[in-house]
Amino acid sequence: RHALRSHVPGGSCRFASPPSQEEAQAIDQELFTEYKFSVDQLMELAGLSCATAIAKAYPPSSFPNSPPTVLIVCGPGNNGGDGLVCARHLKMFGYEPTVHYPKRPGKALFEGLTTQCQKMDIPFLSEFPSEATLIDELYGLVVDAIFGFSFKGAVREPFGSILRTLEQVTVPIASIDIPSGWDVEKGNPDSIQPDMLISLTAPKKAAQHFAGRYHFLGGRFVPMALQQKYSLHLPPYPETDCVLQLP
Repeated sequence: RHALRSHVPGGSCRFASPPSQEEAQAIDQELFTEYKFSVDQLMELAGLSCATAIAKAYPPSSFPNSPPTVLIVCGPGNNGGDGLVCARHLKMFGYEPTVHYPKRPGKALFEGLTTQCQKMDIPFLSEFPSEATLIDELYGLVVDAIFGFSFKGAVREPFGSILRTLEQVTVPIASIDIPSGWDVEKGNPDSIQPDMLISLTAPKKAAQHFAGRYHFLGGRFVPMALQQKYSLHLPPYPETDCVLQLP
């Protein structure tokens, strides 16, 4: 991998029992139904957390080329929405993001997020680079925002081809919540192996199989009562930060 320098201090934390896939879904559902958060509200906080964590681990000065170019690959669900929000904030932070969004849902939320990126002159690739070497030449970082913790079953095209290409890149990959192609609880040694994982709400069980350099916790919006109900044992975030680096 390219030698991107880290400017992040270490942290410490232990999770007694990461939530299962069903528990993670239940937590999200309670946030929506019981606590009356909206999807776009939590998506904005999650995407901001992802952009902030990326900026801490990979500051613009650490990129081999200038401007710091980032390829963000978005899937059709909420994980892809997090990626779009992340792209917008990275642009504000001084990065040059490019988005590939091959399967766009026809919902107003995602159409709005797409428009916001376009209005900020963030380019959208119509075709994914066919060779890993092209990605390595053009970008200093790839953000994996394809599949979230609700994903089950086989990976369908075009995402199967995209993941096979990403398995071959040498630039770092930052995965949002779950590395795409992984089983949410068991991981996947044969899929992509990201350099960075940004766990949202709480690390999922698959995070125990993550072997990259940077693991961050983001999404500082879980009420204490909900943390206690699901025994999340979340560590305290530092001061006003919306992310926390985990060991």
